[in-house]
Amino acid sequence: MKRIKYYILTSLSLMFILASCSLDRSPLDQFAEDDFWTSEDNAKLALTGLYKANIHFNSPEYNPSDWWSYGGLLFMELPTDNAYDRRGTNSNFYKMTNGNLLSNNGYIKNYWDNSYAKIARCNRFLDGIINFSDQAVVNRFSAEARFIRAAQYFYLSQFFQDVPLVTKVLTKDEANTVKKSSKQEITDFIIKEFREAAANLPRFKDLGALETGRCSKQASLAFLGRTLLAAKEYTEASKVYKEIIDLGDNEIDPNYSSLFLPSNENSNENIFSMQYLQDLAGNALPQHTFPVKDGGWCLINVAAGLFEAYSFKDGSPFSYESALYNPENLGENRDPRLNYTIYYNGSMFKGGVYDCHPDSKSPDKIMGGQTTQTGLMMRKYFDETFSGDLNSYGCNVPIIRYAEILLSYLEAKLEAGENITQSLLDETINKVRGRASVDMPAITETDPTNLRSLLRNERRVELAMEGIRYWDLLRWEIAHENLSGEVYGAPYPGSNRVSLNPSGELDKYGRWYVNSRAFRKDQDYKWPIPQSEQDINPNLR
Repeated sequence: MKRIKYYILTSLSLMFILASCSLDRSPLDQFAEDDFWTSEDNAKLALTGLYKANIHFNSPEYNPSDWWSYGGLLFMELPTDNAYDRRGTNSNFYKMTNGNLLSNNGYIKNYWDNSYAKIARCNRFLDGIINFSDQAVVNRFSAEARFIRAAQYFYLSQFFQDVPLVTKVLTKDEANTVKKSSKQEITDFIIKEFREAAANLPRFKDLGALETGRCSKQASLAFLGRTLLAAKEYTEASKVYKEIIDLGDNEIDPNYSSLFLPSNENSNENIFSMQYLQDLAGNALPQHTFPVKDGGWCLINVAAGLFEAYSFKDGSPFSYESALYNPENLGENRDPRLNYTIYYNGSMFKGGVYDCHPDSKSPDKIMGGQTTQTGLMMRKYFDETFSGDLNSYGCNVPIIRYAEILLSYLEAKLEAGENITQSLLDETINKVRGRASVDMPAITETDPTNLRSLLRNERRVELAMEGIRYWDLLRWEIAHENLSGEVYGAPYPGSNRVSLNPSGELDKYGRWYVNSRAFRKDQDYKWPIPQSEQDINPNLR
């Protein structure tokens, strides 16, 4: 039974009202400070506000409201070679990688504004919590606030790179004149924050029943590992990941698909997740992504690149020319994670056949309007027996899974130039591939170049549609290679209705041409600071 993780707050806005500038101008006279910091319930109320921030509940998230919301995290697949936004060229996600990323992009402004609003709340919270009398509560709650604040700076530094480092409550004038810190300065700061926060956070196994969804020591260490991995400090990253492994609180769940369903979303594999509660604090992921037959808007479309990344069940790479490939059943003979993640023409979804064939008369016919653009749709996250409000679904959004820890540990060891043994492979990538519901053949490759390719593909299929692919492509510095060229969808060999590429040619495998990307190597690795912020503060130009 799903446990309630959050207090539903109505008075939160009273304490954390923000003015126009996103960099933090919280008025200091909105709440009687001496009266507020007198009880643990009040402190929990404020802390809950840090987790909740501006995340939308029980309504569609038309714009990203947080790095951890479904629209902020999962939709970050849309700019990648894993997925495609049904809105096409009108989508601000699509514009991130089609050569049109500009400082007026509305979504990067959302991410910026929401991050600094959350940082402002954390700074305000940290100023207030020190007045609380119970030192144990101060230590725990401060660690949570520092973790949340550091996570915001992690994302800001990864995408915007050089940004203002704000660690105190600012006046209006200070907010309008703050200067940028370098990416390295931000990195140094959050390494310290994640490490010190971890020291005062409980272990994952020690979180109480009513604390599900709060950060643990492992969550902070996991973000520390991500930070070190991105900074190419591979030896230090491997030590952090090994620390998580040695704690022994987390494990690979035997049932892959259940990790993303309400029935098993609090598995020990899910180290940290954004919590949703059906009908009380639900998300609108079904509304955004279900097919037309089930009342959805078909927003998230899976791209052929991801479909092709899943190998055959015998471990051999996918090929349209292989005897194992069946164009009439795309999941046949394939890595089971394909069918756990994707559905396609002829699949059963929510008790009915999904028909998106270009020659059909189905309301889900590919490119029939507000329907699938690729013919490949996302199954992951959906309890197909769900029949409630499409805008209030209770499935959590995993932010850090133990599978990522194991794959990142192997990556850190590999990139540090350490000797890769079969034992290490069995403790990491093969443990992920070998879970009972997946049971893919073990990896035995130890040559660094060949293993790197296998590991990156494993990471892609294991963590597919979890919002991590874009970051991976940036930090591997291969986004300009993977996010340039034509975008294809599912194959429809022999169909009467076809989609020709810009050269007027039909794909030789019958894949549906969708669009093209044009990631610019010289500028798209770094997001521009929103123009509105630059207009307010020339120091941000």
